[in-house]
Order: sequence, then structure tokens, then C-alpha cells
Amino acid sequence: MDPITLLGLAVALAMDAFAVALATALTLPNLTGRHLFRFGWHFGLFQALMPVLGWLAGLAVQQWIAAFDHWVAFGLLGFIGARMVWGATHPVAADGPADPTRGWSLIMLSVATSIDALAVGLTLAMLEVAIWRPALVIGLVAGVLTVAGMLLGRRLSRRWGPGAELAGGIVLIGIGARILWQHLVG
Repeated sequence: MDPITLLGLAVALAMDAFAVALATALTLPNLTGRHLFRFGWHFGLFQALMPVLGWLAGLAVQQWIAAFDHWVAFGLLGFIGARMVWGATHPVAADGPADPTRGWSLIMLSVATSIDALAVGLTLAMLEVAIWRPALVIGLVAGVLTVAGMLLGRRLSRRWGPGAELAGGIVLIGIGARILWQHLVG
């Protein structure tokens, strides 16, 4: 695979991670280096691992995964987005809002944004492309664009104020719906 094609593929796969990172940063009261590292590391790691898993799975399970991957991504993003919308429209407990860069929220978002990379790994296996270099490039690009999305989200949250969490939740639900729509219609 030539470098330009690989870079284009990596950027395309990282767009969901970028958008989710931007939406998540809108909800954080203070964006720290730890938030940036956790999101960038996990999104990059999952984006790098999923094509490897898809490649290893090969042709045997391609139709099975393709039949429901969009539903998984939609469900995970919709769930997290709905939680953010709920949090924005209901009083917050004394301990403050949950940090989406930790725990199960982080894992669910990492999986949801990297499901397409699994399908790419299956495709690369069909094309008999070695997986290690593409996986590394995909993971690095996703990590960098995730951090960039969080930094941009932080700048936007200063302008949006209290409606930022609501907007972030709606964006996540919209990303999930777009993934579902593309797979069902496209």
C-alpha cells in the first residue's frame, strides 16, 4: 500500500475519533494533560488493534461482522450521547459529572470509533496486504487527531458555555446515526 493511500485511509478512519474527542472535550470542565493522554492513547490503540484483529479474522467472519458493526457503533455512541444529554438537562450530583475519559465510557467510545477499522483489517487481509505498517500509521494518526479534536473542543466550549455538554451529546448521537445510515442506505 502506497504512503498516500495509507495516510488517506488513516485520516478517514480517524474522523469519528476526532469528532467524538471534540464533543467529549465540550463536556469537560477542565481539560488536562491526563485527559488528552487517555483519549489519545486509547483511541490510537484501539484504532491500531482493530485492523489487526480484522486482518487476523480474515475472510471467514467478514459477512458476520459486516452485518452488525454499524449497530454496535450506533448503540455505543447513542448510549454515551444520551447520557451526556441527560447530564446536561438534569441536575448534577454533588460529586460532579462523570469523566468520559475514564472507565467504561472510555472503553465504549474507543470501541465505537474503531469498529470501521476492524472492517478495514478484513479488507486488507483480502487484498493480502501486510497489516503491521498500516496498523501503526492508523493508530498514530488517530491518536494525533484525537488530541487535536479535544483541543479544538476545549476552545469551542469556552464560547458555548453551559450548553456544551448538551451539544456534545447530540453530536455523539448524530455520529452514531450517521454510521448507521451509511451502512443501511449506502
